[in-house]
Amino acid sequence: MDTRKLAYFVQIVDSGSITKAAAALHVAQPALSQQVSALETDLKQRLLIRSKQGVKPTAAGHTLYRHAQSILRLVEQARQDVAASGAAPSGRVSIAIAPYSMASSLTPRIIGEVGRRYPDIVLHVTEIYGGVLSEAIKNGRLDMALIYEPGPIRGVQFTTMIVEDLHFVVNADRFGAAPDNGEITLEEAAGFGLFLPEKIHTLRQVVEGGFDSRGLKLQLVGEVESVPSLARLLRADLGATIMPKSAADALFHEEDFHVLRIVDPALQCKIALCTPDHDPLSEAASAVLLVLKEMLQEMLSNKYAR
Repeated sequence: MDTRKLAYFVQIVDSGSITKAAAALHVAQPALSQQVSALETDLKQRLLIRSKQGVKPTAAGHTLYRHAQSILRLVEQARQDVAASGAAPSGRVSIAIAPYSMASSLTPRIIGEVGRRYPDIVLHVTEIYGGVLSEAIKNGRLDMALIYEPGPIRGVQFTTMIVEDLHFVVNADRFGAAPDNGEITLEEAAGFGLFLPEKIHTLRQVVEGGFDSRGLKLQLVGEVESVPSLARLLRADLGATIMPKSAADALFHEEDFHVLRIVDPALQCKIALCTPDHDPLSEAASAVLLVLKEMLQEMLSNKYAR
């Protein structure tokens, strides 16, 4: 087995067709088919299912595809690291940051600080929820993430960085005068229609777990993935939501919103640093990881100092 065969196989799976893959690779179709046959012979497994619609990987093919992506990424990273040996870290580093969290407020500072220290590193930053990250991290499409900690997932490791209390956010016109103690019970919050992310997301699971623990019915108005859309919906007084206070303060700092800490029971979520547990990070990614940890430590120090 060599990396060229693996690269051909990944291209075939991505293209869904040997013909399309051959065109993309500028390789004759018979030669490409021979490479696949050689892989199947070497591994003693059928890797592709061929049909009139194209090709799809078998279960064994899916496994090889996942490993091939990691192997090819490591080979490319090795080339870059050797070429850049002795030079400042450079290259592309991809980070996902949980949108409804204190960590999302770090994005401008992360980009600014990385740009100041490592001008040759290009950051790709996306906001995404924890429940959909594991495959992206394992396959190398993302280098790291600051997300809601979903619990153990094979292939990635989590380091808890921040624990945040969840707060109820509602338009003041709908709620009336805010309580003096700035709190609301979960039972009281259950009387309002809520906008929340999809079930796959850790924040939704924490909220549903709290409701279930008290035998409360969740009044779900809608599932919203976009933070700007959520803000517009609440400003239009179409419902309320639940999120960490840091995110609520950033999105709904106007006087016409109430941000109330949920009690009886209190709900909390963990923000964790997620990295692969099998592939080493590139030099550039390791440099960015150090910046992230420094900023999180500073944020925590400032939080507890208050």
